[in-house]
Amino acid sequence: MPVSTSVPDGGVAVVTVDYAPVNALPVRGWYDLADAVRAAGRDPEVRCVVLAAAGRGFNAGVDIKEMQRDVGHQALIGANRGCYEAFSAVYECEVPVVAAVQGFCLGGGIGLVGNADAIVASDDATFGLPELDRGALGAATHLARLVPQHLMRALYYTSRTVTAAELHAHGSVWRVVPRAELLTAALELAHEMARKDGTLLRLAKAAINGIDPVDVHRSYRFEQGFTFEANLSGLADRIRDGFGGAANGRTTTAKEQEQKEKEQEQEDPA
Repeated sequence: MPVSTSVPDGGVAVVTVDYAPVNALPVRGWYDLADAVRAAGRDPEVRCVVLAAAGRGFNAGVDIKEMQRDVGHQALIGANRGCYEAFSAVYECEVPVVAAVQGFCLGGGIGLVGNADAIVASDDATFGLPELDRGALGAATHLARLVPQHLMRALYYTSRTVTAAELHAHGSVWRVVPRAELLTAALELAHEMARKDGTLLRLAKAAINGIDPVDVHRSYRFEQGFTFEANLSGLADRIRDGFGGAANGRTTTAKEQEQKEKEQEQEDPA
């Protein structure tokens, strides 16, 4: 199944996403992920949830090809609503959520990990928002939870990525381990949390969310309004067709084109 849940032991549930080849989720996938995380959090036997992914990367964002096949805007609306639901499910999960991140974590992946309670990453993990190269906006709300404000802006405007080691230095990644040890390390942290009283953990999660300085729901929906504007105006399509550079009035260099094609391969399913 593309989204599955297992409960190994010790009050920890593992929700795993598996959308080959790169975990770029279709509209249905975002809703299925939201449902799985919410269900795990409601289980009275579960005291911590690990959010994991199969394959070479944690998450490549939305399935852009699904939107390109849609002659109207239903896929765009569905993706925006689906992402909102999945991000909210992670944030509102009744128990702590530990994200286990390997490979690339792009676009919607930032929304997931930015709303998680803790992140464990493999040493090959990279994090970024290539939204401006894809004719989209959004998830700056969640990137701002991982890095300082000015770094968030620079990463957002350039579409660059940062490594797990860099995020560890900023304090937003709990631990960086070899890929083969990722799930074990995430489970270790989750089990340490799960040894606490389940009722008290749920109270703690609600209390911590209640003192957040930014309303992540309202902030992200505000960003999504500009995504709609870019798509309705036709700007998003022009940028996607031009790989980000040509639409801005300059010629994309061969090196830039090669890099953007690599990113396209990661973000779009084959």
